[in-house]
Formats: sequence, C-alpha cells, structure tokens
Amino acid sequence: MCTRCGKSPTYEWIQLTSLVVILLAVIGNEVTGWLLLPKMAATHPSGRFFHTWLWVDRQTSIYGWMPLAAGLLMWEFYVWRQVRKAKPVTKIRSWVSRKILTFVLAAGFAPILPWWLPAGQPSEKTLATLGQYPGLPCAVSWGAILIVATVLCCKAETRNLLLGNGKTLSLVSLGALVMFMALTLVGWSLT
Repeated sequence: MCTRCGKSPTYEWIQLTSLVVILLAVIGNEVTGWLLLPKMAATHPSGRFFHTWLWVDRQTSIYGWMPLAAGLLMWEFYVWRQVRKAKPVTKIRSWVSRKILTFVLAAGFAPILPWWLPAGQPSEKTLATLGQYPGLPCAVSWGAILIVATVLCCKAETRNLLLGNGKTLSLVSLGALVMFMALTLVGWSLT
C-alpha cells in the first residue's frame, strides 16, 4: 500500500513479474543456443529445424536491437510527446534518449549504405578496430538500448507509460516463454 496515494501497486508487480518471465525465456533460449543448438545442428544435418532456430537466434542477437530502438523512438514521438504537451516536464531525459537512439540507428544502418555514397564512411582505424573486435558494434548497440531503457524506467511516470498496466506485457512475456518451450519440445521430439 502506497503511503502517499493509498493505492496498491499491483500493476508494478505484474510489470516486474512479466519482465522476469521475459528474462527467463531469453536466458533459456540463449543457453540453449550456446550449448545445445550447435551440437544438434551438427548431429542432425538433414533436419532444418535446429539450423533454422540457430540462425534466427544469431540474427536476433545481432540485429534485434534495431526494432527496439525504432520502437522506443516511435514511443517517444507519439506517446511521450503527448504527455509533455499536457504538462511541463524536463526535456533533458527525452533529448538524451532520442539522441542516443538516433545515433545507434544511424550507426547500425551505415554499413548497409553503398561505399560510393558520401555518408561519412568510417575511417580505416575504426574499421581495423571493428575487424579486431567483431562483436563490438553489436555490444555497443545493445548497451545503448539498455542505457535508454534504464533512463526511461527510472521515473515511474515514463515507466508506466512505456510498460503499460502490465496486461499486454504479461501476454507478450507468456507468449515468449510458451514459444521457447514449444521450440524446446519440438526439438526434443526430433532427437
């Protein structure tokens, strides 16, 4: 029971539980992807199930931050902007999150551009560093998404606007867990 408003924070518990369920589904999927899927893909070369699951896992870990960044930018543009119009709030937090997300998205789409476009291609030193540490761009992008999500979730108002009352989030989290369990059971039946 909140001492200020007298309300029960049940939706915050639903949000937390849903986020923990998503975390469990992601951890289970990653452990499966690291330990089991490479062995299963090598042992069952004729079946495409394990190859496809491994490919989707790898592509999601490399490029999964792009839809999250675009979704956070769209949320900031459509939802948070309407709230800011209704009441004056500080704009620093949204400015920082917008700039970080825009920079990360631009850096993510830069390698897609052809080399002959004068879009400010990276220097040779930057390319050498990226060649030395191939996972660095992906780690920086996921780190930026984590920083923006942390900045947005620090304040209760933006967290509640971003996560909602927990109903949709709980459906998404349960859907992710059910999908992981279904893939695991189908894979188990194929072995």
